[in-house]
Amino acid sequence: MQKKSIVSNNIKKAIAILSNNDVVAIPTETVYGLAGNIFSQEAILKIYKVKQRPSFNPLIVHVDSIQKATELASSFPEKAKQLANAFWPGSLTLVLNKSDHIPNWITADKETVGIRIPNHPVALALLKELPFPLAAPSANPSNRISPTKSSHVASYFQDSIEMVLEGGECKNGIESTIVGFENNEPVLYRLGSIAIEDIERVIGKIQIKNKKEITPNAPGMLSKHYSPLTKTYLVDNVNEFIKNINGKKIGVLSFNNSKLSVEVDHIEVLSKTGDLSEATAKLYSALHKLDSLNLDIIVSERLPETGLGKSINDRLERAAK
Repeated sequence: MQKKSIVSNNIKKAIAILSNNDVVAIPTETVYGLAGNIFSQEAILKIYKVKQRPSFNPLIVHVDSIQKATELASSFPEKAKQLANAFWPGSLTLVLNKSDHIPNWITADKETVGIRIPNHPVALALLKELPFPLAAPSANPSNRISPTKSSHVASYFQDSIEMVLEGGECKNGIESTIVGFENNEPVLYRLGSIAIEDIERVIGKIQIKNKKEITPNAPGMLSKHYSPLTKTYLVDNVNEFIKNINGKKIGVLSFNNSKLSVEVDHIEVLSKTGDLSEATAKLYSALHKLDSLNLDIIVSERLPETGLGKSINDRLERAAK
């Protein structure tokens, strides 16, 4: 007997579930998120449980307006305002000192909170109707590949959540860029779907601190993350790496080259034209596809270390740990 689909475009149903201290997977322009009311400890504990997420890893709060965002923070540095005006709604998360009413179960007991306004019509429509903000980490089990389609979420959580709110394929394809503030100076905690060069055009040079295993300041800082179940390698030269491997089913994740000098079982090309935005949008879908093919190994090609190429390489480095 075929399982009943949990995917639906019924926003009213999503509101009812969320208002009942439960969780719903929602679309954003980055990836699908596993959402719950930030003021409901029951909902937040379910997010952590369903995702098998470490309790020390904080969650990002999603709202639909800058006004609501300012209510979540006790202070809003000038450079944070500049970034919010430049990129919200959009794929930027700001980590700011939290207001007193923000519960510790969202922030992993930290004095800061991550805040974002997603740029997705379904997410914004949902947030406008709700009387509370939503925490929404990526809707995948911890360390697994993030979901960019409702079908990815359903395959992960068919038996453990009631609903995935349909929003189509995520257009940006990787998580938000995260910027925090230390001594009032901006710090980049996670490379994401806004390139660091675009951030620096608004606020000037920014320090990168995007790796932290113990009490991370923001999501995405753990060394192993975004991983296929299939053993994955990140290499500079795919042909050189593969020519020494025998007797294995090999899948390749290539930036823009569909022709190799060695034979492999499957190639996924991120962008035939070498477009980094297209490559970013396709990254997780390509990894999901490769991971479904019963391969022995996945060999990923390192992308140019510029613009969004840095963000893709960051994800692939963590996938290959």
